[in-house]
Amino acid sequence: MVFQEGKGAVRFYDCITEFIFIEDEPRRSDIIFVPGGGYPEAAERAAELYHAGYAPYVMPSGKYSILDGRFVRSETGISGEQQNAGAYETECDYLCAILRRCGVPESAVLREDQATYTYENAIYSRRRTEELGLEVRRAILCCQAFHARRCLMYYQEQFPDTEFLVCPVVTKGIGRETWHRTRQGIDRVLGEVERCGGQFHEIMYEKLCQEDGSSGGDKPGLR
Repeated sequence: MVFQEGKGAVRFYDCITEFIFIEDEPRRSDIIFVPGGGYPEAAERAAELYHAGYAPYVMPSGKYSILDGRFVRSETGISGEQQNAGAYETECDYLCAILRRCGVPESAVLREDQATYTYENAIYSRRRTEELGLEVRRAILCCQAFHARRCLMYYQEQFPDTEFLVCPVVTKGIGRETWHRTRQGIDRVLGEVERCGGQFHEIMYEKLCQEDGSSGGDKPGLR
């Protein structure tokens, strides 16, 4: 099946594209957040923004995927270099190594190495900023392009008074203009749409319970 590209018409999946793929122009911010992962591109982008003077700090976050139970690096490496995944115990270790290779000084890197899924990236990043006494009025979020909406929603939930600018990177060839052209892209993007619906049940139920003092009952997980 080949999708017909409409000329001037709205394609039936454009609303999905607009929902999932968010991208902002960077502006001067207090910090750059990098949600965990075994891929280098987001950390490389964060380093570029740091060197361009957009923020004084970068916070890579992540222990490892709760599903894997250990750190697993993606197939790509910085500048094509094949790195030894066994050299890193956590996603944070790996991302810090990428930042160092890109010239970001240790003093500018604020580690968070406990998170095992995306919501925890946001939760533990908030805790770290509070521990460090950082006021985050504006932040840049560097994440995978197809992961942008869910990342943004989690970080906005944890930092309700912060303005976020999403500066994503295209990974696995899945971008706003290409996602609908491969099965992998379709699975990834529609999977993100499903997760935004399924995983936010729990968050919103909990907030509802806090407001009315009731029990939320059975709730789906956040993996």
